[in-house]
Amino acid sequence: MSIFLVISLFAGFLLSNQSPINVDLRRYAGSPFLSGLISFVVGTIFLAVMTLVTTGSLVPSLHFIVTQPWWIWLGGLLGAIYLTSNILLFPRLGALQTVILPILGQILMGMVIDSFGLFGSPKIIFTLMRASGILILLVGVLIAIVLPNLRKKPNVEKDKERLVGWQIWGVLIGMMGATQQAINGHLGVLLKNSSEASFISFLVGTVLILFVALLVDRRLPSWKKLRQAKPWNFLGGILGSLFVLATVIAVPHIGAGLTVVMGLIGQILGSMLVQQFGWWKSPKYQIVAVQIVGVLVMLLGVVFIKFL
Repeated sequence: MSIFLVISLFAGFLLSNQSPINVDLRRYAGSPFLSGLISFVVGTIFLAVMTLVTTGSLVPSLHFIVTQPWWIWLGGLLGAIYLTSNILLFPRLGALQTVILPILGQILMGMVIDSFGLFGSPKIIFTLMRASGILILLVGVLIAIVLPNLRKKPNVEKDKERLVGWQIWGVLIGMMGATQQAINGHLGVLLKNSSEASFISFLVGTVLILFVALLVDRRLPSWKKLRQAKPWNFLGGILGSLFVLATVIAVPHIGAGLTVVMGLIGQILGSMLVQQFGWWKSPKYQIVAVQIVGVLVMLLGVVFIKFL
C-alpha cells in the first residue's frame, strides 16, 4: 500500500516542474494555448510509444467505446483545462500559489468522490479521523500560503482585487483535477492497462486543446521559433503524462482522496524547490520557515486520514 503513496508523492513532484517549463515554452510558442498544445502532443507521443510497447495496440475496441458511460472520456478535457490554467496562473501567482490554491478544491472534491464512490472509485467511509485529517490539511495550506503573504503589502489595491479572481479560478481547477484523476483511474481499471488509459486521456486533451488553439490563436506554433527552444522546454508533456500514469495506477488502490493529497504534497515540495532555486528560468523566491511548517502540518493530516 505504501508504494502507491510514494508513487503519488513523486508524481506530484514531477507535475510541479511542468508549469514553469510550459511557461518558458510559451515564449517560443506564442500563447498559453499553443504551449499547452505542444505539451499535450509530446505527452501523447510518449504515452503512445509506451502503450504500443506494453500492449501492441493504442485504442480499445469500438464495442468498448460505445458501451462505456460518456463521462469516462472526460479526463482529457479536464486535464487540458487544468494544464492551460496553470500556464496562465504561474506568472501571476508564482510557483507555490499555483500549486497550493487548487488544493482547496482538490481535497474537497477528492474526499467527496471517496465518500460516495463517484466515477468508479472505491468507496471510503468518511470517519471523524478522516474529517480531522482534512481540517489539519487545510490548516497546513493556510499556514503555507497565507502567513508568508501577511508581510507583503500590495502596492495597488486594484492589483489585489484582480488577483482574487485568479485565486478563485485556482480552486475551481483543483476540483477539476481531482475529478480527472478519479475518471482516469477508473478508465485504467476498465481497460486493465494504465498506460493505455493515460494515452486516451492525453489524446482527448490534445484534440480539444488543438481546437481551442485554432479558435483563439488561429494558427499553429511556428517551427522556426520552436527550433530556438531548449530541449528541456519540451519536457513538460512527458512530466504531465507520467503524472497521469501514476494517478491511474494509484487511484484504484488508495482512492482518489489520498492520491490527490499525496500528489499535492509532492507538488508543494517540488514548487518550493522550483521557487527557491529558480529552476526552468522561473523567478526566485526565498522559502520561509513557515512554509516548511505548513507542509509538515499537511503531512500530519495525511497520517490522520490514512493511518488513524
